[in-house]
Amino acid sequence: MATAAQVKALFESYKNGDDSRFKSIATQIAAHEANKGNAVFAKELSDIIQKFSNRIDNKVSALTTIPIIEPRGELSGLFEAKYSNIKLNHLILPPELSKKLKRIVEEQSQQQKLREHGLLPRSKILMIGAPGTGKTMTASALAGQLNFPLFIIQLDGLITKYMGEAAAKLRLIFDHIKKIRGLYLFDEFDAIGSKRDLTNDVGEIRRILNAFLQFIENSRSDSLILAATNHANLLDKALFRRFDDILRYENPDKNLIQETFKMYLTSEYSKNIDWVEIENEVKNISYAEIAKVCDNAIKNNVLDDMPVNTKLLLDFVREIETHRG
Repeated sequence: MATAAQVKALFESYKNGDDSRFKSIATQIAAHEANKGNAVFAKELSDIIQKFSNRIDNKVSALTTIPIIEPRGELSGLFEAKYSNIKLNHLILPPELSKKLKRIVEEQSQQQKLREHGLLPRSKILMIGAPGTGKTMTASALAGQLNFPLFIIQLDGLITKYMGEAAAKLRLIFDHIKKIRGLYLFDEFDAIGSKRDLTNDVGEIRRILNAFLQFIENSRSDSLILAATNHANLLDKALFRRFDDILRYENPDKNLIQETFKMYLTSEYSKNIDWVEIENEVKNISYAEIAKVCDNAIKNNVLDDMPVNTKLLLDFVREIETHRG
């Protein structure tokens, strides 16, 4: 039978929600029984382990779907709440950025284990990059991967709608962050994160920024907080040190451009594409723009029976470039 140490380790891994360690120890026990000649018992254990592996495949350990509590009363209108079915494997990003996202998921899924050692998971993330480079999609993918409800706070709207009381509304949001575990995306973060010494700044914005700095500094919730900005140069320097990690987003390089086209077009629509020509002709395009090009090309195929080919894609690319000016 299993040794006392193995049984203890098995229970500890189960308690900590460490599925990979639980599977590893269980596999060791099955191998131990097989070596002792208990082939039938070892086979039964192996079958159970396989079913366990299938159950946790593509899921984050120790996390279950958290029901959304729709904002009511004073919280009504402060944020949008929804679920996401997007996962990390739906993102096409540079390897270093993908690695950071996987680390965030791992630390969030192993919160209890980290806290038992006096450590805190990454929970406050700043995302910097031009529009269409994947910041909002990242928030959706992290929420989907972690089975978290996604709460989106539009800060520019918050300031405009509640001018004079936005700082108080921000307190309500952070109280919600503490009570309801989820992923909270502060979009258009530069609306409150602008430098406090800008000459065109107003006192209300400074009060909101100071309140945000205090709230995020003191936040020790189980939630994941993301802030997204298109204008990092406008952010107050004091903000940067309040975040556990900073993720920088850029337009895809030529390899990622091709990968993104293939992901949206799938094999059905990509068989008539000259990828060498696409690589040579398509430059400085965002992920969102590639998605729009592919969407338009497929619509033309469905509605007008036009084949999706290299020329059609390049026509839509040039249309986007023209609109950019």
